[in-house]
Formats: sequence, C-alpha cells, structure tokens
Amino acid sequence: MEGAESAQLPAAPTPAPPARSDLPVRVASAVVMLVIAGVALWQGDIVLKVFIALVALGVFAEYTALAAKIAPDPARMVTAVVTGAVYIGWAGLALSVMPRIMLVGVLGLVICTDTGAYFTGRALGGPKIAPSISPSKTWSGLVGGMLAAAVWTSLYALSFGYLLSGLSPMGPSLIEAVRTTHLGTAALVGAGLAVAAQVGDFYESWLKRRAGVKDSGRLIPGHGGLFDRVDGLLPVAIIAGTAWAAAGGAGGA
Repeated sequence: MEGAESAQLPAAPTPAPPARSDLPVRVASAVVMLVIAGVALWQGDIVLKVFIALVALGVFAEYTALAAKIAPDPARMVTAVVTGAVYIGWAGLALSVMPRIMLVGVLGLVICTDTGAYFTGRALGGPKIAPSISPSKTWSGLVGGMLAAAVWTSLYALSFGYLLSGLSPMGPSLIEAVRTTHLGTAALVGAGLAVAAQVGDFYESWLKRRAGVKDSGRLIPGHGGLFDRVDGLLPVAIIAGTAWAAAGGAGGA
C-alpha cells in the first residue's frame, strides 16, 4: 500500500527559471544614447538642432499614440494633439535656441533629479505621492531629487563663475567665484526645477496609466520610448528656455 500511495502523489512542480536581468541591455542602451547626444552636443549648430527636432518629433509621435488610446472622440483627439504639439514643440524650441552651456546645465539637472529621486526613494521609501498614477514615486524620492538638483546647479554655477574669474588680471580664483556666484539662488532654482521635472514625469505616467500601457514606445531597448526618457526634461526646458529668452537671451552659443 505504501508503494501504491507514494506512486499516486503528484510530482513536485519544476522551479521556474530565474528571470533574466535587463540591466546589461539598459546599460548598453544608455551608453548608446549618451554617445549620440554627446556627439550632437559636440557638433552643435545645425547638427544639434536637427537632433533635437528628430527627438521632439519622435516624442510627439509617441504622445499622439497615447492620446489615440485615450481620446473618446475625434474632437478630444484634436484637442489632445494640439496640446501635445504646443507642449513638446515649445520644449524642443527652447532646447534648440538656448546656449549649449545652458543646455548642458539643464540636461545635468534632469539627470541628477532622476538619479537622486531613484536612489533616495529606494533607500528611504515612505509615503507615496500619487500611487494611483505612479506607484513607485515617494515624497522622500522627491526631496532626494530636489537636493541632488540643488547641488548640481550650485556646483555648475560655481564652475561657470570660476571660469569667468579667469578673465580678470589676477587669474582664476575659487574664492572670487564663491563671492560672486549666488549659490543659494542657484540651489533654490535647481530644487524648483526638480519639482517641475517630477511633474513632467507624473504627467507622462498619468497618460500611460489612462492608455493602459507600461511604456510610451519600444524604440530604446530596456528603456521604453523617447517620451519615457525625456518626460522630466520637457517642463524644465520650457521654464528654463522661456526665462532665458525673457531675460534677453539671443541665439545659441
């Protein structure tokens, strides 16, 4: 009987193979993106403007695809497309006309915001900001992103001030750079723009949640679409570029 009973026992389930990490793909894609963007920045002028225009067109295409899944009728689809054209077009224009030194500062700020928010949120956790829109975003992550952006803008402004101090007869001076650079203002600007970057991130997450998709596209292996990569950059570009133009800025540097 023992043998008969043991023969009728169900076989143990085969353990599922461990999920493959997409980290190598993500890293490789990130390196390729950085190289392409770096070459465009290095070339500047028409190459940089064409690159920004192509990215903006790609983002607009992904935005339109999301809107098509959300809009219940043609009238609202037209409204969504016009809204996206203004939002993305404004950001693209701002990026294409601002000086390269400012463009690098804006890109660095958004990267620092995302990095600071990611690691702080994972390390500290805590209450979610809007779990129904983006379940992974926490208040601690927002603060971490703001702090990282504040440090970036302060150091970037200080570096620029140091380079400018080199034009004086006494040569470059860190003390003079600290004295003439408004580090507190730079930090506050960075923290404020970090909030704008997070708002842009939430806006895209809201669109994807309503459209019922995880990513805005599949163009970038391991990263999703272009919109997924620049969601936080768009509002920051609009604010920084518009402020620069309002202050009397002219064509790119």
